[in-house]
Amino acid sequence: MRRPDARTTDAAPGRARAPVAGAVPRARPCSPADRRPTRAGTALLVRAHDAPGPTLVVPLDRVPGGQLGLGSELARLPAAYRKIALYGDDGAGGLRYRFVQRLPDGGFDFRAGCGHSLLACVVAEGRPGPVTVRALTTGDTVLCEPEPRGRDAYTLHFLRPPDAPGTLPTGRPRDRLLGVPVSLVSYGNPYVFVDARHVRAPAEAHLLALRAEAARLLGHPPDSALPKIAAVEATAAGLSVRALTVGGWHPRLAVTGAAALGAAGALEGTVVPRVDGAVRTPGGTVTVSARPDRVSVHHKRATVLGARPLPGRWRVHATA
Repeated sequence: MRRPDARTTDAAPGRARAPVAGAVPRARPCSPADRRPTRAGTALLVRAHDAPGPTLVVPLDRVPGGQLGLGSELARLPAAYRKIALYGDDGAGGLRYRFVQRLPDGGFDFRAGCGHSLLACVVAEGRPGPVTVRALTTGDTVLCEPEPRGRDAYTLHFLRPPDAPGTLPTGRPRDRLLGVPVSLVSYGNPYVFVDARHVRAPAEAHLLALRAEAARLLGHPPDSALPKIAAVEATAAGLSVRALTVGGWHPRLAVTGAAALGAAGALEGTVVPRVDGAVRTPGGTVTVSARPDRVSVHHKRATVLGARPLPGRWRVHATA
């Protein structure tokens, strides 16, 4: 069902919130001082541009081994840390990475992925050249490739064919939820794509109702972070997307949302037209391309904000 001639060009219920005002500082190459914290009990805070907030990036040598999922231990972290990334060497020259999302009710979701947090790990590690990252939460393999010198940016290649088994979790390019045609796509994260012409006002409430119905269909708890949802609109000016994230509207579009959008556009019969270039969002454009073996999200940046202390008696039993 892959659409022909896909070409290459050149990361949730809650109250809506406006995008944070002000420009994010330009990304800069990591100096040795920017890399792993030198003191035990500290981690790096990294802000990926276009993300709703920063990620607390914790190297695995800062946390004891054991079973991931003890939310009571993660709750010792300040509530401001809504995105947490645990990462380490994968033994083959790349990185392994696990994402944890703090939910509005204070709980944690261990099943979602976040491309912005994945990139935060790469920038925190400060490795030169392409870096392959295994996202253990979602099973994705993502190649983070530096773009030409001077851009201080990466292209993230999701190394899975768009038409691979499981991309359409119901086996259909379109389903109907509450009478609305949608496409359910699992690529990077499970996503629900809705044609914006069918979204009723108030838009957030309608999308949340559709998301809850999709969660039931896909077997996710209604209060989890999955599936994500986005409304798409194709006009003569191009493709526009508006997405929800945990806590409200996403300022732009998650990296995993861009990847899922590209995969949906490469499949015949979905509500998403073919994606090959700039996609408009409320916060600016996101550049996506699809090939038979991958979907790529271009021009992504992240900035190290500095080291942050971990709780003195933090005892997270985590592994990745």
